[in-house]
Amino acid sequence: MNKSKEILDEKKYNKLIVVLSILIPVVVAVLFGVKIDAVLPIFLPPIYASVNAVTALVLILAFMAIRKKNIKLHERLMKFAIILSVVFLVMYVAYHMTSDSTQFEGEGAIKYFYYFILITHILLSIIVIPFVLITYVRAITNNIEKHKKIAKITFPLWLYVAITGVVVFIMISPYYV
Repeated sequence: MNKSKEILDEKKYNKLIVVLSILIPVVVAVLFGVKIDAVLPIFLPPIYASVNAVTALVLILAFMAIRKKNIKLHERLMKFAIILSVVFLVMYVAYHMTSDSTQFEGEGAIKYFYYFILITHILLSIIVIPFVLITYVRAITNNIEKHKKIAKITFPLWLYVAITGVVVFIMISPYYV
């Protein structure tokens, strides 16, 4: 594929990337304000925390696959990581639409550590959205050099978000009612 075709292919996705990068956080924020008087048949936080843990593992396996030049496995794992992230988001929003937020009750240094992890997790979970989308588009449009460059940023951001999601769950879990 020639460079001008790669650029054209990539450009057709740019508007969608911008729209999704804005729309996803806005919709999540709006849905946080919607409360549904329903009790879910299962307690979601340990499930979506597990999805975050699996996402972290899948990202690491995908990184290892590409280092070994196993492109097909890398591609499958990355698609799976995206699906896992969407599944997480749906469960996370469903839980928060049907349940009150749990307050962290730790004190002292652990409280500051918790809030540091929570705030960086939330901010980076928003920031990583366009990075994931751009990285994915560069892969599917076969713009591999640019894909590699942005993947070096996307991978650690996404991995941090996945791991800190688990950490936040572990730290808040004693306080669930």
